[in-house]
Amino acid sequence: MKVTWPVRLVVVATTLATGLALSGCGYTLVGRASNIPEDIGRVFLQPFENRTTRIEVEQFLTQAIADELVTRARFELVATEGEADAVIRGSVTSFRVAPITFTSDGRAQEYELAIIADVSFRRVSSPTEEEGEVIWANDRYQFKESYEVESADSDFFDRENIAIEDSAERFADTMVTDLLEGF
Repeated sequence: MKVTWPVRLVVVATTLATGLALSGCGYTLVGRASNIPEDIGRVFLQPFENRTTRIEVEQFLTQAIADELVTRARFELVATEGEADAVIRGSVTSFRVAPITFTSDGRAQEYELAIIADVSFRRVSSPTEEEGEVIWANDRYQFKESYEVESADSDFFDRENIAIEDSAERFADTMVTDLLEGF
């Protein structure tokens, strides 16, 4: 089928009009917008607190968030709160691992790992303030992910630490994205 010149003109004009309309409506590409004030450049990441019975989970999360912040290159991580413009504080308030699928002989084959954290990103407080202005906070930041285990007797081993470490990286990626984009 041959497209006539007037039809092409209408298609091009409609495409351009749509593009112009969307560009003026506040739409932006994911990962391009930021709710962080421009004067926030140096950040102190306080080691996360662990309020669960699972040891080391807060260490995995703190390290993963630090790595993600360095990778994004939006902030300079500093060693003390006194050097920072803002501080990230957090605590792991819930940690759960539960089997979700089983083999025919009743062994767990897949587990779900769930983490809930209380996280805040605040300006460093001045001597007259008790706490700095909240830039971003979520007191029930939830992250869930599943992982499989090998059920063969000779290959079975505890994959929980490996799963926590892997999940911490994805937790950090989503949390930092939410922090930067204001979700």
